[in-house]
Amino acid sequence: QVQLVESGGGLVQPGGSLRLSCAASGSIFNFNDWGWYRQAPGNEREWVANIQGGNVIQYADSVKGRFTISTDNARNTVFLQMNSLKPEDTAVYYCKAHTLVYDYWGQGTQVTVSS
Repeated sequence: QVQLVESGGGLVQPGGSLRLSCAASGSIFNFNDWGWYRQAPGNEREWVANIQGGNVIQYADSVKGRFTISTDNARNTVFLQMNSLKPEDTAVYYCKAHTLVYDYWGQGTQVTVSS
């Protein structure tokens, strides 16, 4: 059974950095189409970034220039480096591995940006 396990969330001050990881297990394939999403309390889940084939990368305007998505194919893992964090970045962050037949989601990791 495929599972995506996220880690790296936590509490950070405004202007700080965090690096989220999402590792896939139980899959015989290496995923090459990944996305990060987030959901703040009272809000709908929103797209943050995605990476396809390792080199097609897109970011939401709200995080462009501050967040970087990357992958480690050998470990079937996707990362989200988050710099210059703002209080409005506070949310539960979810990773997604996209295939033609199914989307796999992680369980979410809490990121709180507060002084």
